[in-house]
Amino acid sequence: YAKFFKMLKMGIPPGAVQNALVKEGKDPEIINMDPEKSYASQIVKEDTDPPIKEEYAKFFKMLKMGIPTGAVRQALQKEGMDPNIIEMDPEKSYASQVKEEDVEMDPPIKEEYAKFFKMLKMGIPPGAVQNALVKEGKDPEIINMDPEKSYASQIVKEDTDPPIKEEYAKF
Repeated sequence: YAKFFKMLKMGIPPGAVQNALVKEGKDPEIINMDPEKSYASQIVKEDTDPPIKEEYAKFFKMLKMGIPTGAVRQALQKEGMDPNIIEMDPEKSYASQVKEEDVEMDPPIKEEYAKFFKMLKMGIPPGAVQNALVKEGKDPEIINMDPEKSYASQIVKEDTDPPIKEEYAKF
């Protein structure tokens, strides 16, 4: 896509550049994106899932009737559902409103590393606990994480895709 960004730099109108993109069978909206970031990190994913309203209609009705939020949350928990639903937009799907890292498939850290968190509770210095973790071949930074969340949800993920300029520099 480098040649299209070069066309824009040269002063060619955006409409003409978009026509050139269409002519070559490429996405014409690419000129509105940041050339320093990857294409994959900038595309907007469409929400194709059904809205929350259908699945949780009775809970949203409870809220409309004036039942306190706490009571509705408790009812959601009682049925094994996410109590944070009541803070979401009922017209959008659940998946579109929940961050990827919020949806956890892995068990919490607490289960696997219980003995290390117990050591911390007993007053053993964090450095000593980290040494014990290293000795067992585990990540010593675990003690700085929330034991109630999964390890995978707490790792910082970076944009590893190459920038658009590098990806299409051959054009």
